[in-house]
Amino acid sequence: MTQPTNKIVARLETDATQSSTAVLLRPWRAADTADLVELHRDDSLRRYTSSGIDDEAGAARWVREQQRGWETGDRFAFAVVAPEAAGDEGQLVGHIVLKGGAPGTPTAEVGYWTAAYARGRGVASRALRTLTDWAFTTFAGDGLTRLELLHQVDNPASCRVAQKCRYVLTELLPAAPPAYPLNGHLHVRATFEQRAGRQGQAPADRREIGCPPRLSLDPSPGRLPR
Repeated sequence: MTQPTNKIVARLETDATQSSTAVLLRPWRAADTADLVELHRDDSLRRYTSSGIDDEAGAARWVREQQRGWETGDRFAFAVVAPEAAGDEGQLVGHIVLKGGAPGTPTAEVGYWTAAYARGRGVASRALRTLTDWAFTTFAGDGLTRLELLHQVDNPASCRVAQKCRYVLTELLPAAPPAYPLNGHLHVRATFEQRAGRQGQAPADRREIGCPPRLSLDPSPGRLPR
């Protein structure tokens, strides 16, 4: 991305609704390491991520990687927190990232995970909608018109989150062991301009791809959130 990172808005807030909690997205900090270690004791989270966080040293390395992404402009990772009161950031509830975009290319990737105690509260969908709107607004000048979200086929909750946020299921990806032992789903969210340019193309049939029409609302982590 070509925008100077010091001019990019790095703190994104959404208000609570009747069905979901308020969330705040902000860059990861060194002070988050202890909480990261605790969150990664969750077997479900470890199953779907490859962060390699086992202790505070590993968490500190991971946080530095996220901070370097902001410095280089090729990876924008946010801690997701649930504000508890005015002026109080509240509890860490997840992670979401925009990555892989390059100046002049139309596509980037999003990924996320949610803390075990925060699932079922609409955290992932609120964070994903917020990041999506921010990405298309912030990097419109770089030509960004398409966001991709990937997850393994055994993670139907991520499929549901993607669909709620208007990421259309478009492709079944073959397994790529050892990193990705199972097939995956590719979901795509495009800007209005790109969708208009594709008018007349047949939409993907989720029944052929294998995405069940009714899925759990539990926003578990995606396939490639690292």
